[in-house]
Parts: sequence; C-alpha cells; structure tokens
Amino acid sequence: MGTLSDLLTLARQRASRLDLPYQGALTPAEAWQVLQLAPGARLVDVRTRAEWDWVGRVPGSVEIEWVSYPGSQPNPNFVAQLRHQVDPEALVLFLCRSGARSDSAARAACAAGYNNCYNVLEGFEGDKDANGQRNRVGGWRHAGLPWQQG
Repeated sequence: MGTLSDLLTLARQRASRLDLPYQGALTPAEAWQVLQLAPGARLVDVRTRAEWDWVGRVPGSVEIEWVSYPGSQPNPNFVAQLRHQVDPEALVLFLCRSGARSDSAARAACAAGYNNCYNVLEGFEGDKDANGQRNRVGGWRHAGLPWQQG
C-alpha cells in the first residue's frame, strides 16, 4: 500500500499524460487505497439505478445517476444532486461500469467547481473480454474490492 501522497501523485501523472481536465485517474485498487487513507474522500457511483440493483453496489458510495435507465437520458440534475450530497472541498472519486461515464461526471464536477476529482479507471465491471463479457478483465469487482449484490 502506498501513501496517499504517492497514490495521488501517480493519479495526477496519469491525468497529465491523458490530458484530463480533472486531478487524476486511479485504478480500482488505488481508488480503494485512497478511500482507506483519506477518511473524507467520497466515491460517487454514477451508474444507473438498474445497474446498482442488478449488477451490484459499492457499500458506502454516493449513488447519483449520470444518465437514466431506461432511455439513457442525461441527468439534468447531476451537479445539483452532487452538491447536495458531496462537499465541493472533498476528494471525490467517480465510478461507472467501465470508466467512460465517470470520466464525463468528473469533467462536469470539475467544471462546477469541485477541485479534487478523480476517475476510477476500468469502472465497476471492467472492459469486455474476448467473448464480450465483463467482470473478467479489470474493474472493481474483478479486483476483489468490496461490493454487494443490489
């Protein structure tokens, strides 16, 4: 386990290499370490209610849909809901299924004045494997991190 400073430095280096507008990008294992080392940090799961219910949840996470299900309509209240549930001064980690929606959410939060935003790369389920299935290549669940059935 690295120090919080080491983990955030690594995440910031990734953000710089990837030209991200927010502070950093963490692997699921690194994100879990950050959550253990920074008690005020918040994990914001931006998947849909259907994903939380059918695929699983991360205990203690803040759940705010980035898009709705069904229909995949953008959540027009995302930033307002984030402000209601997460202090803008907090270290905030965003998680989705594979890392794409959480990237968008981190960008939106950063634009809304959150200055300590990180994306969790690989997401909850990771990328698809050669057979088109998730949870076998990367991701929060594959890394054996805490989660519970919806």
